Amino acid sequence: MDTKAVFAALYSVCEENATFFSAGGKVSQADSAKRLVESMKLIQEHARSLEPVISGFAAIYHHFDFDPLIPANGYRSLVKVVRCCLLHIIHKGRYIAANRRSIFFRAAHNAGEMEAYCSALCQLRALLYLAQRMLHDNSHGNLFFQDESGLSESFIREYASMHKGCFYGRCLGFQFTPAIRPCLQTIAIGLVAFGENYKRHQSGIGVAASSFFTSGKYAIDPELRGTEFERITQNLDVHFWKTFWNITETEVLSSLASMTSTQVKVNRALSVPPVAFDLPLAANHRASATIAPPSAHIGIAPIQMRLISYDLREGQDSETLLSMSRSEGGAISLSLGLKTKRLPSSPFLLIHFHGGGFVAQTSKSHEPYLKSWSQDLGVPILSVDYSLAPEAPFPRALEECFYAYCWALRNHHLLGWTGEKVCLAGDSAGGNLCVTTCMRAAAFGVRMPDGVVAAYPATLLTAYASPSRLLTLMDPLLPLSVLSRCLSAYAGSEPQTEKQVERVSTLSLVKRDTALFLRDFRQGASNWIHSLLDSNRETDPNISRDLSSVAIPPPAAEEGIELQHPREFPLGFEPLRSDQFAEMKLQSSPVFKDPFCSPLLAPDSMLKGLPPIHIVACALDPMLDDSVMFAKRLRSVDQPVTLCVVDDLPHGFLSLSQLSKETKEAANVCVERIRAVFLQDTPPEPRKKKALVHI
Repeated sequence: MDTKAVFAALYSVCEENATFFSAGGKVSQADSAKRLVESMKLIQEHARSLEPVISGFAAIYHHFDFDPLIPANGYRSLVKVVRCCLLHIIHKGRYIAANRRSIFFRAAHNAGEMEAYCSALCQLRALLYLAQRMLHDNSHGNLFFQDESGLSESFIREYASMHKGCFYGRCLGFQFTPAIRPCLQTIAIGLVAFGENYKRHQSGIGVAASSFFTSGKYAIDPELRGTEFERITQNLDVHFWKTFWNITETEVLSSLASMTSTQVKVNRALSVPPVAFDLPLAANHRASATIAPPSAHIGIAPIQMRLISYDLREGQDSETLLSMSRSEGGAISLSLGLKTKRLPSSPFLLIHFHGGGFVAQTSKSHEPYLKSWSQDLGVPILSVDYSLAPEAPFPRALEECFYAYCWALRNHHLLGWTGEKVCLAGDSAGGNLCVTTCMRAAAFGVRMPDGVVAAYPATLLTAYASPSRLLTLMDPLLPLSVLSRCLSAYAGSEPQTEKQVERVSTLSLVKRDTALFLRDFRQGASNWIHSLLDSNRETDPNISRDLSSVAIPPPAAEEGIELQHPREFPLGFEPLRSDQFAEMKLQSSPVFKDPFCSPLLAPDSMLKGLPPIHIVACALDPMLDDSVMFAKRLRSVDQPVTLCVVDDLPHGFLSLSQLSKETKEAANVCVERIRAVFLQDTPPEPRKKKALVHI
């Protein structure tokens, strides 16, 4: 269904239903009928304003793609989400039309559904207006706002004040594939129930147990769930998120996951002594570099790792390796039958850095798909349990990942690896660490990995606005307020000790958390993107004309009215506002601008010479633009890079890869790219299921 057909169908179904319910009916349903009529009319109003905007974006968003074969960027994603919302409304409207005369028709329930999607459409309309502002202020081809005129600040201020609960109630996960929505609903219900019981128990499993008994009300009342989800994401600090995300690390849940995942011969947790050693230089094997143990913030301590191997290989049961093993509460880490065959060392090793926003999770959370990868690839996997923020902020995690990489090169005989080919792989924060570990290897002059596979990596940790980052308003796994806490913790700005949470102190808490995320604006790395793509400096006049037809400047204020902040939306329109609004102050931090923290900001000299980098991104991920712009950046300095964008899945799909066919297929895209690194082959193109956006 093309764009015109979508809007025509929407107008038709809304008008037909509004006419029917305006005619009157059962007295008992009069209030619900009125709500339905009002919703249908308001949806049509939003749609009439959105139709020309959507058509305008469709004409220009290809200018921001990585290349014509990879149609993906934040502008496309925003349009796709709006289109998805419209299709949901059409589907719901047709259901109402087909069943409204039935005695079993629940008018109140259906009115609530239409009101929720009407609210969502209103907020999406606001996001498209902000995206038009980005088109006006950004240079051609650039997805991130590059100066301090205030648009990035305005985006975060609008986020803090806009209503978000509608996206976490009835509309939860509407933009994703239907197969993943029940999982997202379970996570959301678990989160709000966990938040209600947080701090009543000392252990995460105690909170989880209590949450199980209080989760029912959030399952049957989506409005309550949405309101509570918004409160939690606005109010609670990074320690809450650490505790919640680490529930899967508890012995009971990890044992259940272990029983349902691939069985491997070797799954051993290691604690490697922090000892300095020498590695030969890549350019001169007679010279060497000394690799010192990590020492930032928390001092010298053992480095934690996990060795996973589907087959037992030479060296993996050696006394030296066994002496480094650490206990995990009785879990079996080495499964040896009486006649277990020891295979020769593999020519390949995969080194893995897990995601978790730099603040949560370990290799244990990522075990299920790592076990599958070890079987599918037939290689040992070394996953690094780097120290987490806020207790161990930047650069501690990078120091440990680099040390673990160098340790693996030196001790390949203990890992069932010949020392030949090595690939780094990681997701989200782990993808960032894969790239920065390579940059650190280049700085030391030691051997580079043969390739990197980074899934939805975070490559720019500043608060710069981009069209895909607008999706943080509705993303159930990566709300901006949560992302800001994680990044602030990694930068060393978040308190290391847990703060007491007061439910009534909403405004001060929002002010505190958002201010931390805005801290880097005064630092003024405003010219970084001007050197990003030299070829974009002279823009085709026809392209400029196309962009200017869609882009909009800041709207003028109403005559005689002075505003504390400039208007971001056209006169006559205002998005729904949250009850949890706060003013924010700008602060600054140089940490976010460090190239080893934000590799997208690295100078050309630090990017040249990196190994081939294969990026797997998500079309609906708020961090999509990180991937697209980093791929462009690498290509601009003639670095080998590939970009694959999977449809309809959320950020963090690797951790959900056991739950649906779609997530498993997406995880297999990563596997094929790892295999291509080992075989030095061109990665296969993923099977095309459908276009990113049908417009």
